[in-house]
Amino acid sequence: MTIDLGVLGRLGDVRVDLSVELGKTELPLKDVLALQQGSVVGLNRLTDELLDVTANGKPIARAEVVAQDGRFALRVVELVGDESEPAAPAWPPANAPSANDLAPPASPSPEAPPPAGPPPTVPGGGDAAP
Repeated sequence: MTIDLGVLGRLGDVRVDLSVELGKTELPLKDVLALQQGSVVGLNRLTDELLDVTANGKPIARAEVVAQDGRFALRVVELVGDESEPAAPAWPPANAPSANDLAPPASPSPEAPPPAGPPPTVPGGGDAAP
């Protein structure tokens, strides 16, 4: 796939939402209602597990949590693609028809002989010719 750097330059200011999910859990409603200050809720991820980073909901990387200037930050460990989507094909495809292939067929010349065989018939036994 060829990337037009001019197009990328124009898209450089488009905002993208990056998200990271630390983990999940499922609790009965009674346990949620019992939460109070100091409650600890265990999550499904291990502390040394890489976190999934998504851009507008699509996975793009796996990262680890770090601290930077007193804030949480991420260190990208690996970039990932979405394996469920096939790679975008090159454009135009190698087997794409040329402009000549797309031209309408030439109209028959007036001197062309009529097609061989009997004239077509219309269902019901009548001839198609007037």
